[in-house]
Amino acid sequence: MSAITVLLALSPIIWLIVALSILKLPAWQATSVAAIGSFIIAITAFQSDPFIMVTGALEGAALAIWPILLVITAAIFVYNLVVYTKAMETIKTMLSSVTSDTRVLALLLAWGFGAFMEGMAGFGTAVAIPAAMMVAVGFDPLKSIIACLVANSVPTTFGSIGIPTTTLASLTSLDPSHLGTFISVQLFLLNLIAPFFVVMIIGGGVKALKGVFLVTLLSGLALAVPETVINAVMGPELSVISASIVIMAVIIICAKIMPPNDPEYAVKQTGEVPKVSGGEGLVAAMPFILIFVLLLLTSKLFPAINGPLASIKTSVPIYQGPGAKPYTFVWIATPGIMIFIAGIVGGFIQRASAGEIFGTLGNTVKNLKFTYLTIITVVMTAKLMTYSGMTADIAKAMVAGTGSLYPLFAPIVGALGAFLTGSGTNSNVLFGPLQIAAAQGLDPTSWEDLGFWLAAVNSGAAGIGKMLSPQSIAISIGAVGPALKAYLDNHKEISAEEARKLEHEIEASVIMNTAFKYFIVFIVMHGCISFFGQHFIHQIHSIFF
Repeated sequence: MSAITVLLALSPIIWLIVALSILKLPAWQATSVAAIGSFIIAITAFQSDPFIMVTGALEGAALAIWPILLVITAAIFVYNLVVYTKAMETIKTMLSSVTSDTRVLALLLAWGFGAFMEGMAGFGTAVAIPAAMMVAVGFDPLKSIIACLVANSVPTTFGSIGIPTTTLASLTSLDPSHLGTFISVQLFLLNLIAPFFVVMIIGGGVKALKGVFLVTLLSGLALAVPETVINAVMGPELSVISASIVIMAVIIICAKIMPPNDPEYAVKQTGEVPKVSGGEGLVAAMPFILIFVLLLLTSKLFPAINGPLASIKTSVPIYQGPGAKPYTFVWIATPGIMIFIAGIVGGFIQRASAGEIFGTLGNTVKNLKFTYLTIITVVMTAKLMTYSGMTADIAKAMVAGTGSLYPLFAPIVGALGAFLTGSGTNSNVLFGPLQIAAAQGLDPTSWEDLGFWLAAVNSGAAGIGKMLSPQSIAISIGAVGPALKAYLDNHKEISAEEARKLEHEIEASVIMNTAFKYFIVFIVMHGCISFFGQHFIHQIHSIFF
């Protein structure tokens, strides 16, 4: 494998970085060129069969549409409908009643509610819905997006009822409970510091921690401790959902017992805050309550329900290359369908007519057209790179070039997969087996614990990679853009110049450049944890198992 081959394999990634951060092209243009370029490189430099690559790209499009775009559309539709029915105003009022401090409110939304959405649905909902809610409350749009991207960097591996972790366990024949526990141990420190970054992002620096240090620390522990215990005792499926409820409870209790009192960080109010009754709050939150209930009941935790629904599927042979397997469309037991059902039923409960509900859906689809193109071409690029061998060559070059230092760089592999696909699950599918192979190469005689460790590194690092993923950024723009427009329409006192500035902030290039420094901090920390922690994996295993 020559240096030129590796460079060619890297070229789609290099192009995306240059196009988005330097040339500042719209995301859909950059990703479309990346998909076309990946196809050309695949059939020329990597001598892949053109027909097989076309089928690989079509499989990527199918994956992008169902389930990724399905769940994104569903999540944003629910948000738009809640805004249309004015229920969001009620939710904002309830949140404001919890705290009048923007830092604590950011913890509640980006950290607590974001983890809740990640644990339930994943696929970008943990960034899309909380960030849009934050903008609707009055937060700066760029800070809202960055705070949610940073907050989402740690629970990703246990998103969608633990699918990334259980998929990796199944793919590598590792015990899911053991694997989940190793991941939780690795992420323990990052779980603690992530909420501190959320506060500093929203508050404008370290000074923002004054007065909220304890609640920030406790909110980090509220994820780190339950997540580790639940993984060790029960497995990964409910580790983040359960922990997110603990996080929100801790934040609410702290806000009531020791409320911060700093006018600099007070939530801006335009008048007296009306009181919300329990019934009004229940109706306003009903779509989100139904999302939780439906996703939980139709998950694998309830096989009597999940089994029959999951059997409603269609397998289609799309990719025609070596080792091809039919692509399966699961029509009912998929998060997007449950979110749609929750939104529609919740809309009727909030007294919206069928015309209003489906009109909101139509507007949502119309406003997401460029997001659709971005995500489809991103996933097509990932499939082309995988099926042509480009992705494998990149990873193999890293293993060969680093030797015994490989664990220090192992997180970069997991982050790379998530950067390309925007998915922790796909990153684990792409590179999980490679991490096991690396463990076998580093320790041929007793590689099992190291295999658990490096597989866990891959899964944990995937969330870090999602910070910079074009797909994650496209999702955040797709959600925050309409929320910002609605906020500006309702606040005519904002000048045209300030409005343009706010709209400019949510361009892909600005978001990527801003998120990059947090990505570097997290990936370096995870690399150090991976490298030095490998010397204690036997002790970790004996403590928990």
